[in-house]
Amino acid sequence: MERKVVSLQGKELRSIELSDSVFGLPINEDVIYYAIHNELANLRVGTACTKTRAEVHGSNRRPYSQKGTGRARQGDVKSPIYVGGGIVFGPRPRDYSYVLPKKVKRLAMKSILSLKAQNGTMQIVEDFTVETGKTRDLVKKLEALASNDSPERTVVILAGDDAAVKRAGRNLPWLHFLAFNRLRAHDLFYGRKVIVLESAAKGLNEFYADK
Repeated sequence: MERKVVSLQGKELRSIELSDSVFGLPINEDVIYYAIHNELANLRVGTACTKTRAEVHGSNRRPYSQKGTGRARQGDVKSPIYVGGGIVFGPRPRDYSYVLPKKVKRLAMKSILSLKAQNGTMQIVEDFTVETGKTRDLVKKLEALASNDSPERTVVILAGDDAAVKRAGRNLPWLHFLAFNRLRAHDLFYGRKVIVLESAAKGLNEFYADK
């Protein structure tokens, strides 16, 4: 698959060859769902907790006599039917995380990359950096590729851990940065625009190549 590399001004510079085994696969919606569900589950802290009737504070004596009142018998005020009593089958601390097979993860990432390449939301852009690390300088560089007036969720795939670019983009809630070898299915799938640096595209070709 051949795609054009564009400049920061949106002009075509040259062509780059993208691997069909990474960017030209049929879209597998099932594995995409599994990968996103796995990421969201692994982010859950699982700290929700309620107290049972054995844990709430209160007396063990009966609130009134069992017989002679005409009312229903009650054991103690910690019963779940009382306000402030214990909770039946409430949430307890738990670990929601689980491991997804590596082959499923890789196929999910390649399916999302193929989806973005085929529906025209992916652009290959010449390498750039922001030496100053300032947000306004990054916005100037991206103004031809991503509008700041009505911004859409934009994902930039970097060739490595460029701290200056990431620092410049911290104040832009619509902009997300991913390294080519540490993609996140959720961010990548829901990105309305995907900007791939030229060196990152070459890295994706090699990293996700069939082995």
